[in-house]
Amino acid sequence: MKTIFKIAKTELRDLFYSPIAWLILIIFTFQTGMLFTGMISDIVRSQSMGGHGANLTLGIFGGQRGLLVAVQSYLYLYIPLLTMGLMSRELGSGSIKLLYSSPITNTQIILGKYCAMLAYGLVLIGVLLVYAIYGMCTIENVDIPVILTGLLGVYLLLCAYVAIGLFMSSLTSYQIVAAVGTLAVLAVLTYVKGMWQSVPFVREITYWFGMTGRSDNFMNGMICSEDVLYFIVVVMLFLLMTIVRLQGRRQKVSWLMSFVKYAGVWGVAIVLAFVSSRPVFKCYYDATHTKINTLTPNSQEIINQLEGGLKITTYVNILDKYNWLGFPKNYNDDVRRFEQYTRFKPEIDMEYVLYYDTVKNDYLERAFPGMSYEEKAKKVIEMEKLNPQKILTPEQIRAKVDLTTTEGNRTVRLLERESGEKTFLRLYDDYQIFPFESEITAALKRMVMTLPTIGFLSGHGERETDRPGDRNYCMFTHLPMMRQALVNQGFDYKDVTLEKEVPAEINILVIAEMREPMTEIEKVNFDKYVARGGNLVIIGEPGRQGVMGPVLEPFGVKLVDGFLIQPEKPKDPEQEKQDNVNLGPFAGFVAPKNPIDLIVTQPTKEAEEMSYVFGMMRPNYVAVMPTAAGLEYTTDKGFDVVPLFMSDSTCWNELENTEIVDQEVVFNPDAGEVQKSYPLALALSRKMGEREQKIIILGDADCLSDGELTRNRNPLWAANYVIIQGSFFWLSDGEVPIDVRRPYAIDRKLFVGETGAEILNYALLGVFPGLLLFLALFIWLRRRGR
Repeated sequence: MKTIFKIAKTELRDLFYSPIAWLILIIFTFQTGMLFTGMISDIVRSQSMGGHGANLTLGIFGGQRGLLVAVQSYLYLYIPLLTMGLMSRELGSGSIKLLYSSPITNTQIILGKYCAMLAYGLVLIGVLLVYAIYGMCTIENVDIPVILTGLLGVYLLLCAYVAIGLFMSSLTSYQIVAAVGTLAVLAVLTYVKGMWQSVPFVREITYWFGMTGRSDNFMNGMICSEDVLYFIVVVMLFLLMTIVRLQGRRQKVSWLMSFVKYAGVWGVAIVLAFVSSRPVFKCYYDATHTKINTLTPNSQEIINQLEGGLKITTYVNILDKYNWLGFPKNYNDDVRRFEQYTRFKPEIDMEYVLYYDTVKNDYLERAFPGMSYEEKAKKVIEMEKLNPQKILTPEQIRAKVDLTTTEGNRTVRLLERESGEKTFLRLYDDYQIFPFESEITAALKRMVMTLPTIGFLSGHGERETDRPGDRNYCMFTHLPMMRQALVNQGFDYKDVTLEKEVPAEINILVIAEMREPMTEIEKVNFDKYVARGGNLVIIGEPGRQGVMGPVLEPFGVKLVDGFLIQPEKPKDPEQEKQDNVNLGPFAGFVAPKNPIDLIVTQPTKEAEEMSYVFGMMRPNYVAVMPTAAGLEYTTDKGFDVVPLFMSDSTCWNELENTEIVDQEVVFNPDAGEVQKSYPLALALSRKMGEREQKIIILGDADCLSDGELTRNRNPLWAANYVIIQGSFFWLSDGEVPIDVRRPYAIDRKLFVGETGAEILNYALLGVFPGLLLFLALFIWLRRRGR
């Protein structure tokens, strides 16, 4: 160790006597300082305008664009310049012969030089530590473990870069060649994870050795044993190869013996790579306060109930727009999407089945017009270089599993327990595509317990659920590609009639805008369902007061005659001044006005207390109800009543006009119109034995229709799906949708003002680099004076 220390000390001294080390240090300090002060200034500016931050520690230092994330790209360029002369200089000058003739081993030479570079790396980390200390002093409730985890990730990455640079420096006496060679190896390690992905075992190895994204977990506040072992293996691999290289030079070892040694080193590295990538051997530490990288407690509880094996089979229709999910080159990335679950259940097995069958894909229709599905499949197989023998035909896939009836032959996953329970996990037609934790856990929960079954009443002209349409409730209930559909949130659903008693498995009965009254037998069966304590969702609509009245009367609720009008609010004078400013290229642009029969509302405070999901609307999102009927209620029927949504006090129930197009609509109290704040949705509850009966009543059926859920209400941010999720979360006693809330971030404020940000800017961009420059000149002049 003494010899290694002496070599490291000598190398470090020579390094700091050279201008390159100081130049890199100063540039590194300036670049990181510029990035850090920019982020601080942006946050200060946002706070001065009333903005509120969240997860500031992660945002400033890690995440997607934090300081430490950007530092990784700097190291990619700096380290080759620092390491290019470690051995090349010795080889070019001939001083390597002096080392060979001295009583120093190859291992001591390599470790000594490597330790010197690690010490220099600590100097770079010291620069980052200055920013970390500043953050610890200025961020409210700073998440210190997140910063330390990010610094660890940067340092491990630096250690790997240095080991690679040291090895390349041992191959040539030309320093420029060594630097370029280091960049080339780093480029290979960047792209190797995408090589030979069609070969099962090989793709595991090449993907593991890919350096891209290896430090992402550290940047996000997560330490994984696989990532730590990756950097250790890469460092040991290149250090050992460097030692083998020196032995070959020093002892004139045959190329065959050197090859055997290299092969042995790589063999050990590959074994460690394969073993460390197995989920059962992985360990994790989530350093974040909110545990953002870990499944929430509710999800962990479901995972713990999944005894036995779990198989996830992804059926990929190569003619579907999401066919890329099943291509071999994407397998490993897809497996990583379930890492939060394999962390707690390592025995999850993933399998991919590729097939072709009829499916709607407009892109393929345009690309290959007039071709049959078989011909299109051959084109896709040719373009993606797939193995035709592994692509199932329509007959083969239909004999294996039915993907036509409910899934429309879209790409889908089938979850299957060892005990036989099965359920589908789908992809969605939104920007995120993949299911979130709430959807995945809901699917898993479906396999371990009986979840609520919702019955949709039919036979009286109610909203249809079996097909899409502007008025229908297909998206609301079971449209596979709709993330918020009840079936994707853990519910089962079926259509029911009242010709006989409501089946016992129905937990919630939905009555959506009856157009015809119930018969006497149906009313008896309905009353029996209510008497047994069944939960209800009753959805009215203007013009249906007469039909819906007998249904609502037992609950003390009434649909107000007419439909609600919400007049446009007069503008504030100050707002008018702002609207009249010069808008440049946008001059003359007028935002579309909302029709005056469109009621815009947000949940009441009581609604947020009843179901946390309603609180997700605040502060920016709203619920919109076109042509809604107001509600009136009494509390003499034994129910506790909570208004969920209210109109504002300027609304009135319009009685004189049935249409507002091209007509002037004004409030007329003489016609019986009443201007006040009307309930738009109510929650009723009462104790019935050991359980609580719960009822939701809405005055508008269109707000949950397929047409409204897909309509753009610009400039409003409408989120009507929250009405669905919030209501059914309460009706199911919190079972589904799955509650995946995390603790609120506590690092939400930066204790820095505009003056402080300006001082920081001068300090980090002027004073700090200036001090390092002065120190470099001092050492250089002192050395010249000797």
